[in-house]
Amino acid sequence: MRRTARLLAGTALAVAAAAPAHAAGSGRLDVYPSTVAPGGQVSVNTAVCGDSGAATGDAGAVGAGQFTLAPSTHEGEAIGQFRVPPSAQPGTYEIVARCAEGDRQVTGDLVVALSAAYEQVQPRGSVKTGVGGGLGPDPVQTAAGVAALAVAAAGGTWLLHRRARGDGI
Repeated sequence: MRRTARLLAGTALAVAAAAPAHAAGSGRLDVYPSTVAPGGQVSVNTAVCGDSGAATGDAGAVGAGQFTLAPSTHEGEAIGQFRVPPSAQPGTYEIVARCAEGDRQVTGDLVVALSAAYEQVQPRGSVKTGVGGGLGPDPVQTAAGVAALAVAAAGGTWLLHRRARGDGI
């Protein structure tokens, strides 16, 4: 029993010790914003290049060419920027960054869309729930509804007042 426990504990420690080494080799290239209109400015950052942080970016797939990622003070990340050409066609493009030291490379996706395709549209109109709305387009119906509520409230108050006095209903 102890032999099995030691074997399992040793295996768990070996896996835990190997996990950080594997995690350091993998990473991602963060692209902000991830969806941009042609002519827009894009920022990219990654922490995969380690302490030196320098990297060369390649946005040639979208037509922006190469750019530099410089080390920053934010948790050892390298940050770079490029502008999407105004002639870029809508689609998804792969952006690549290669670390200056070593042979590490990381990629991220950039979506180019027409400006109207990703702008937030504010809703207008009413919701068709079948229950009806509180305020309709007809001011006469709205006034009649408010008057009916006022009469009901006045009548309820009068009945409660009579009951409190003991007059009965």
